[in-house]
Amino acid sequence: MMNVTDMLKGKVAVVTGGTRGIGFEIVRKFLEAGAKVALFGSRQETVEKALAQIKEEKADAEVIGLCPSLGEYSEVEKAILEVKDTFGQIDILVNNAGISARESIYDYSPEEFDKIMTLNVNAVFYCIRASVPFMKEQGGGSVINMSSMVSIYGQPAGCGYPASKFAVNGLTKSLARELGRDQIRVNAVAPGVTRTDMVAALPEEMVQRISSTIPLGRVGEPEEIANAVLFLASDLASYVTGAVLSVDGATQV
Repeated sequence: MMNVTDMLKGKVAVVTGGTRGIGFEIVRKFLEAGAKVALFGSRQETVEKALAQIKEEKADAEVIGLCPSLGEYSEVEKAILEVKDTFGQIDILVNNAGISARESIYDYSPEEFDKIMTLNVNAVFYCIRASVPFMKEQGGGSVINMSSMVSIYGQPAGCGYPASKFAVNGLTKSLARELGRDQIRVNAVAPGVTRTDMVAALPEEMVQRISSTIPLGRVGEPEEIANAVLFLASDLASYVTGAVLSVDGATQV
């Protein structure tokens, strides 16, 4: 396993959607790398469960958990300010929270489309808007947005999800140009099929069928996505901004 100790020493990170899956692995990876972390979750009980697991694994972890409604700017702003008040700074923001859907356009309700856009796009903007003034004050920072391979290729159903991730890519590239003068780097990671709870619940033969379309011959692991996020958050990526980094095993679409 890669030794990442001290890669983020002295840094404070916010990770949305940090209670499970890829987000939880990012939180663990950041803590391993020496960061202080605020994880955001959708419900108090999932936040408490994640914090308990982290403390069991790393008793001295400097981590807090919050559950703001990411679709409400006032709640996001309040939560980000709480992180600043608790840790004194905000250096890294990872916009990982998101939802997907696969309905046909004929069955896609406007309400479902709005729901996806609210969490996958609006919330990303809200978290960035609330965080970057503190980063500017400190002389810089790093924002990493979670995109998807479907932001590049689209998908055959559920158009709201790829549309939202295309928007995330646009935010990433535009804000990289705008915030570069403030030494704030903005990048995105575009995972392919990853062994999250959803994939783990699939029959093994289906996972094998999916894997056969991937040149590396397997689906990705959450830790592999977290490693890419860690790289972009760290000083190893000090001249990387505006990138959408594919982590998909060269998936064939």
